[in-house]
Amino acid sequence: MSEKVEHPTQIGGSGRSSEETAVPPAQPQTQPQSRFGFKSHKSFKHEKVENDGYTQRSTDPNGYTPPKGNGAAIAHVEGYKRQELKRGNTAPHKIILQEEDAPEALGYAWSPAKKWTTLSVIFVVQCSMNMNAAVYANGVSFLQDKFGVSAQGARVGQSLFLICYAFGCELWAPWSEELGRWWILQSSLFLVNIWQILAALSPTFGGVIVARVLGGFSSAGGSVTLGMVADLYDPNEQQWAVAFIVFSSVGGSVIGPIIGPFIQANLSWEWICWVQLIFGVFVQILHFFLVPETRSTVLLDRHAKKLRAEGRSNVYGPNELRPWRERFTVKEVVHTWIRPFQMFLTEPIVLCCSLLSGFSDALIFTFMEAFTPVYEQWGFTTEQMALAFVPIAIGYFLAYLFYIPPLMSQRKKLRLDPQGTAPEIRLKPLLYLAPLESLGLFGFAWSSLGPPKTHWIAPMIFSAMVGIANYAIYMSTIDYMIAAYGPYSASATGGNGFARDFLAGIAAMYASPFYTNVGGESSRYHLEWPSTILAIISGFVTIPIFIFYFKGAYFRERSKFAMTLAGERQGRNVHRLEHSDNAPGGGKTVEEINA
Repeated sequence: MSEKVEHPTQIGGSGRSSEETAVPPAQPQTQPQSRFGFKSHKSFKHEKVENDGYTQRSTDPNGYTPPKGNGAAIAHVEGYKRQELKRGNTAPHKIILQEEDAPEALGYAWSPAKKWTTLSVIFVVQCSMNMNAAVYANGVSFLQDKFGVSAQGARVGQSLFLICYAFGCELWAPWSEELGRWWILQSSLFLVNIWQILAALSPTFGGVIVARVLGGFSSAGGSVTLGMVADLYDPNEQQWAVAFIVFSSVGGSVIGPIIGPFIQANLSWEWICWVQLIFGVFVQILHFFLVPETRSTVLLDRHAKKLRAEGRSNVYGPNELRPWRERFTVKEVVHTWIRPFQMFLTEPIVLCCSLLSGFSDALIFTFMEAFTPVYEQWGFTTEQMALAFVPIAIGYFLAYLFYIPPLMSQRKKLRLDPQGTAPEIRLKPLLYLAPLESLGLFGFAWSSLGPPKTHWIAPMIFSAMVGIANYAIYMSTIDYMIAAYGPYSASATGGNGFARDFLAGIAAMYASPFYTNVGGESSRYHLEWPSTILAIISGFVTIPIFIFYFKGAYFRERSKFAMTLAGERQGRNVHRLEHSDNAPGGGKTVEEINA
C-alpha cells in the first residue's frame, strides 16, 4: 500500500498540498533531474514522520538522515531542495538557499568556455603578482647608486616583500570567503598598483621599503586564486584547472628575471616600478571586465534576491540573514587566520609537503643570484643573462605537458570510484619528477666550472630539470592536500603558499652571500659547492614524498581534519555538479563509463 505524503507550501504557489504520492519499494537509484534539467546532488525519498510535529522529513538513500529539532524539514519546492525552518503549516517560514538548492546559479554550472576565460585572466593576474616579487632583484644596482645603500641592504626590499606576501595571502583569503573573490582581487590589485607609484617616486630608501612591505601585505595571491578553482570545480574534476593556475604561479616568478635584465641595462629604478604598474593596471582592467564573481555564497545571495524580485519573498541567501557583527566577530576572524598556521604546525602531511614546496621555490630566488657569477664566466652580458632563465620557463612548460597523461588516468579512476580512490594517487607523478631537483642541482653545480671545461648550455639543461621538479612539487602537493583535506584544503594549501613565499623571502637575503662566501671566492670550486649543498638538502627533503605515497593513509587516519572529511563523505556522498552533468542526459553512470 502506498503512503500519503503532504508537501509543504510551494514558493509562489497556491498553498495547496500536492497529490498523493506513491512511494515504491526500494529500487536501484538513478540520479533525478529537476524541472530545470539539472541533476540533483542526492536522491531523496519522502517519509511520513509521526509525533514530531512537522510536516515531513527526508531520508537519504545512502543512510544519512537530517537531524530533528527546530522544525527542520527538507522539501522539494519548484525543483529545489531546501531546508525550511517551519513548524507545521501555520507559521511563516524563511528558506535559506544552499549549494544543492540552486546548482544552476553557481560556478559549477558555467560552460567550459566561461570557466576557462575566467581561469585565463586569473593566470595573468597570478603572473603579475609573482613577477612583482622577482623583478625587484634587477633594481638592486639602481638602489645602490640612487640611495647609497649596500647590495645586501638593497635586497631587504625583495625579502620583506616576499615575507609580507606570505602573510598577505593568508590575511586576504578569509575575506574572499565572506565578501566574494571579485571585490577582494580588485582591492588587492588596486592597492598593489598604488604602492608601485610610492616605490617609484619615493625620495628615500625607507620609502621604498615601506612601499614594498605594503605591496606584499596587499597581494592576495594563490590563496584566493586557488579558492576560485574550488568555486568552479568539484575536487575530483579540478586537476586541469589546478595545473593551469600552478603554471601561472611558477611562471610568474621567472618572468621577472627574463625581462628584468633588459630594464637593468637600458632604463632606471623608476622603470622597475613602472613596468610592474603597467602590467598591474592591465591585469586589473582584464579582471574588472572579464571575471565574474565565483564565490558560491555570494552567488546564492544574488540568486535569492532575484527570486524575491519574482515574488518568492521568503527565499534568502546564506549570508543575508547573518548580521555583519556575527559574520565578522574577532573570534571568528582570528580562528580563520590561525587555522592555516595550526595545520602547518600540527599536520605532518601539510608540514612536510609545504616545506618541500617552499624549499623548491626558494631555489628559484637563490638561482637569481647564482646565475650571474656562473654565466659571467662565459662573458654573458646583462641582456644575455635574461636568456639564462629561459630554460627554467621551458622546464615549467614541459612539466605541465608531462602531467597530461597522469591526470587523464587519475580522472578516469576518480569517475569510476570517487570514494574508493585514495588521495595518494595524486602524488604518483612526483615519485619520478621530484628527484630531478636533486639531480638538476648536482648537474648544475658541476657543469658550472666554466670554459674551457664545460659549455654554457650544460648548466642551462640542468636548470630546466630543476624547473620541471619545481612545478611538479607545487602541483602535486597542492592537488594532494586538496584531496586529503577537502573543506579544510584552503587552510592546508594556505600553509603551502605561506612556506613558499616565506622561504623565498629568506632566500633573497642568503643567496648572494651563500655563493660568495661558501668555500671563499679564492677557492677553486666556490661556485660548485653551494649548489652541491643545495642538491644534498633537496635529496633529503624529497624523502617524505615516498613516505606519504605508500603510508599516507596512516597519517590521514591520525588527522582530525582528514577524518572529519572522510566521515562527511561517507555519510553524505556529496557531489558537486559539473556543466557536462547539467544538460539533460549529459551525465554518465558508472555502468555507462565501464561500457
